[in-house]
Amino acid sequence: MTSFDFAPLFRTAIGFDRLARLMDSVQTGAEASAYPPYNIEKLGEDSYRITMAVAGFSQDDLDLTVQDNTLVVTGRTANEAQKTEVLYRGIAGRAFERRFVLADHIMVEGAEMQNGLLHINLKRVVPESLKPRRVAIQTGEAPRTIAHAA
Repeated sequence: MTSFDFAPLFRTAIGFDRLARLMDSVQTGAEASAYPPYNIEKLGEDSYRITMAVAGFSQDDLDLTVQDNTLVVTGRTANEAQKTEVLYRGIAGRAFERRFVLADHIMVEGAEMQNGLLHINLKRVVPESLKPRRVAIQTGEAPRTIAHAA
């Protein structure tokens, strides 16, 4: 795979550290394992869902952490002694760590496990101060005052 050096771009850019980290993580993430498989769905205007196939993992084996606009999903299985001899292992049960970079104002609403699938619900929550607002247009006339006769 061809790799790009973004260092010249960021030599003169100040305050774009997050973008630089994102570019580095995308480049290294492309070389990472494809395990476990996942889908990213857009459910509505501001709603998303990540669905990961985590067969063989229980809720206690999974950990979800959000820090610095990054969602980290980690899976670790308990090393139980095998009671039987496995002739063929087609169901992967290895540990994994999958990272998702979240855009600004994307919040993790919750997660649930169902039929071997981990569903992580995300929602974009834009603060009122950043939403577009209508500004009233005033005329250039000065307000009139009416003098009262006494």
